[in-house]
Amino acid sequence: MGERGTSNHSEMTDFILVGFRVRPELHVLLFLLCLLVYATVLFGNVGMMAIIMTDPRLNTPMYFFLGNLSFIDLFYSSVIAPKAMINFWSETKSISFAGCVAQLFLFALFIVTEGFLLAAMAYDRFIAICNPLLYSVQMSTRLCIRLVAGSYFCGCISSVLQTSMTFTLSFCASRVIDHFYCDSRPLQRLSCSDLFIHKMVSFSLSSIIILPTMVVIIVSYMYIVSTVLKIRSTEGRKKAFSTCSSHLGVVGVLYGAVFFMYLTPDRFPELSKVASLCYSLVTPMLNPLIYSLRNKDVKEALKKLLEKKNAIF
Repeated sequence: MGERGTSNHSEMTDFILVGFRVRPELHVLLFLLCLLVYATVLFGNVGMMAIIMTDPRLNTPMYFFLGNLSFIDLFYSSVIAPKAMINFWSETKSISFAGCVAQLFLFALFIVTEGFLLAAMAYDRFIAICNPLLYSVQMSTRLCIRLVAGSYFCGCISSVLQTSMTFTLSFCASRVIDHFYCDSRPLQRLSCSDLFIHKMVSFSLSSIIILPTMVVIIVSYMYIVSTVLKIRSTEGRKKAFSTCSSHLGVVGVLYGAVFFMYLTPDRFPELSKVASLCYSLVTPMLNPLIYSLRNKDVKEALKKLLEKKNAIF
């Protein structure tokens, strides 16, 4: 391959993150928009974790999972947003090779973990609605901890494989990543290697992650809907559906953005950036809002917490 083939990742010291291809005068607007969204992510998810940890009434499996969801949302958005905002003002827009590896690893870790956690939350709702008398027995503290730990374990294994596959590729002379963070698809565009095997392994890995979680979620909600429709009381059906609507909203937003991202042809990088923005910043912002606005227990806990603070001051 000549000189193209000899220039590989071992010689790379940094990359350039192009970000969004917009006029320079729009950078200020985009920075302010990202700052507002990221501040909402921080406030919403930290607030959600604080409410869950301080209110004894929320000491249930559902809120244990929700607290972990907020933790994941907080951290995977923090992997992306600060660097993206810095690059709006930076002349070079560079990221070190080690920083790029760390960014891809951490983002893949948290996003995959969230997928498995959402599946665990669907199973929790299935047990709560379809087997309410056995809920406290089946959804024991030990099982909840194992489900969360298993989600992190799967996320870690997937992240190690994805990151190692990406950074064992040989990169060409170009170090310009047409994206606002280090992701595997834009990094593949810089590679001089044959990507067939790499893409097949990536596709297989994605299928192993997405299909089982989607099957668990879909099957759980098929049983939930079947059970709820058998409830004679309109109020009972409304209450049962209300406990699931928040989770379905979160699943729809995350998986909708992910599917759009990976089904978008590679020749449309700007559309991929918009989809990436949705699940890296918009989804973590919406999750606590969806749960707080649709959940009576969370609203009451928030009201109690605010009243307690007002009494102190």
